[in-house]
Amino acid sequence: MSDHLSAWQLVLGGDPALFAIVGLSLAVSLSAVALAALAGMPLGALLALTRFPGRSALVVLLNALMGLPPVVVGLAVYLLLSRSGPLGAMGILFTPSAMVIAQTILIVPIIAALTRQTVEDLWVEYRDELSAMDVSPAGRMMTLLWDARFSLLTALLAGFGRAAAEVGAVMIVGGNIDHVTRVMTTTIALETSKGNLALALGLGFLLILLSLLVNGAASIAGGISRRMPA
Repeated sequence: MSDHLSAWQLVLGGDPALFAIVGLSLAVSLSAVALAALAGMPLGALLALTRFPGRSALVVLLNALMGLPPVVVGLAVYLLLSRSGPLGAMGILFTPSAMVIAQTILIVPIIAALTRQTVEDLWVEYRDELSAMDVSPAGRMMTLLWDARFSLLTALLAGFGRAAAEVGAVMIVGGNIDHVTRVMTTTIALETSKGNLALALGLGFLLILLSLLVNGAASIAGGISRRMPA
């Protein structure tokens, strides 16, 4: 019971170390979501609106990549960014930038796959109208992405949830360095192994709260999308 009380004291007392970890976690995950959205949404829309040889195989591959093992992604990014790797000259291994890269790779397939399905459904509904208006392919993409903005917010929140809860990849490429790359999930793993349950529980409470907020926001976005006039 004392560990639980100590955890709540850390949270409610605004412990600087605890909230510094939370702040870094949010910065890394939100950056990864922004980059993944820039890459994943156009890719998903492109797959939804175009037909070309190998498209079906690419869609299957994209769906399969939604379940990428985080430790495999972490290992791949580590090899790329290590001194002997092709991107070693950048010198960003064991920095938040490396963690952002790993999380971005993990969530691009999620955002792209959900975007593809959403835009494809809308294209079936608006194909005749947009074709009659002779809207360009780029115009179709932008129109449908805008019309699906609330549904796509759900995709972004799903990506953020995956990023915020990730442990393996960020542990490998970030190194879990105190005050540098230590985020909520890696700190929980470390402090639990050290027996410092108060800090681990405090971060666990905040991570659960964050998960509830993300899922609540996704539900609200989905409700708004369903209530939008056709």
